[in-house]
Amino acid sequence: EDVAGLLKDRLQQAKIDLDGALDAVRTLCEPVKMPRNQLDYQHYFCGESGASIEQLSENEALRLTLYQSVAKLIRAFTNLAGELTDAGYSEQQANQIRIDVEFYTKVRDEIKIASGDFVDMKQFEPGMRQMLDLWVDADPSETLMDFEELGLLELIIERGEEALDGLPADMRGNQEAMAEAIENNVRRTIVDENPVNPKYYEKMSVLLDELIALRRQQAISYQEYLEQVRELAKQVKHPQSGSKSTYPASIDTLAKKALYDNLGQDEVLVIKIDTAVRHTKKADWYGDRFKEREICFAIAEEIKGYSVTVADVMALVKAQKEYR
Repeated sequence: EDVAGLLKDRLQQAKIDLDGALDAVRTLCEPVKMPRNQLDYQHYFCGESGASIEQLSENEALRLTLYQSVAKLIRAFTNLAGELTDAGYSEQQANQIRIDVEFYTKVRDEIKIASGDFVDMKQFEPGMRQMLDLWVDADPSETLMDFEELGLLELIIERGEEALDGLPADMRGNQEAMAEAIENNVRRTIVDENPVNPKYYEKMSVLLDELIALRRQQAISYQEYLEQVRELAKQVKHPQSGSKSTYPASIDTLAKKALYDNLGQDEVLVIKIDTAVRHTKKADWYGDRFKEREICFAIAEEIKGYSVTVADVMALVKAQKEYR
């Protein structure tokens, strides 16, 4: 009597948790337009490729909700996987639950790849994966590509079309879904790296839009598209690997190139700012108000007479890793 209401039946509570988790995932995916194939899920959670440069970021909260909801579903399922019938499910209901868990897990994994979020797989406990493999009937695991180590774009850059062999079978078999997954990864990298060199990545964004337009108009073959998107991905991930440089000989680092691109391509001004920053900056200056102020004063001296502001120059300087 003293503990009445405090103790719960484990199977009954586990069934409530599983039903709630499954309903939450189904509700989240309900707005996906019919027939709810892979590309429909991709458009809903990632946005349609080329529609807007902000769309992938805007849908990030929706994707995170999907990842968290599916993770909760997997945990609830593994807690009850061997006792579904004991918990009150019929054999038919138990089999349907297994199918649903496997389906939504696959949707989550494909969305992670398509959006460039796949590195987040590192946060999942190995034990959770082991339980999923144990209780959900799926094809035997075979490591084809280490996405956690490199990511989709790096694999495409290094291995070209062969990198696509490591993607989920449904994605490989759908050229449009595959193309949009690659484009979303390129777009995300452009958005993430934009503060480093806004002018350069603005140009990369234009090139991506042009490539998307060519693909949609079927003006190039899929093979040619893959070759061109691989070259674009290489320029986005590794700006120094692009075609022969048109920069002056003195503009020989990525930091100088960023200043040159965004400060009117003034070679003299770039050298003055670069020298001032390198001679003024102190250890661990980034984030230190007083040390940053010293750099601002040095920059202010060098840009006198130029139509640029200390704030604009400092924003570029703080984005350059080689200055830190």
